[in-house]
Amino acid sequence: MNHSLSSNVSRTIQTRLVLPPDTNHLDTIFGGTVLSYIDEIAAITAMKHSKAAVVTASIDTVNFLSSARVGDIVMLEAAVVATGNTSMEVYVKVECENLTTGERKLTTTSLLTMVAKDTDGKPTSVPGVIPQTEEEQQLFHESHERKLRRIKIKDSVGGK
Repeated sequence: MNHSLSSNVSRTIQTRLVLPPDTNHLDTIFGGTVLSYIDEIAAITAMKHSKAAVVTASIDTVNFLSSARVGDIVMLEAAVVATGNTSMEVYVKVECENLTTGERKLTTTSLLTMVAKDTDGKPTSVPGVIPQTEEEQQLFHESHERKLRRIKIKDSVGGK
């Protein structure tokens, strides 16, 4: 049976510096670099929550809202917002801060589904979660609809 965990187990925060190799010819961070950061923090958050290895089952949404530039600080925050039997939906929010001006802006939001695996590589059960913030509560309440949409997509492409 699922049990709930406190938010510190189900949340991870990372801070990174945007360096020239991370950027394109416009001196803004590559979208693929941001996606890599998002996948990594989602996996860490899901592993902390489940106490198990995880794999990425889907990246449901990625919304690139603005760009971080060379020299900006990128702050990623991830939280498990809903769980199934073996899956965890992880919300990731990315903000950047210009260190000279102090201006902060939301750059990216994303929802990913991670599946916990046991030592034999088989899906294993995960604890439930209690959403902490208003945003997490809304994501929690909408999670069933998103799960049904993922199942419909998986079925339409011949997945099992």
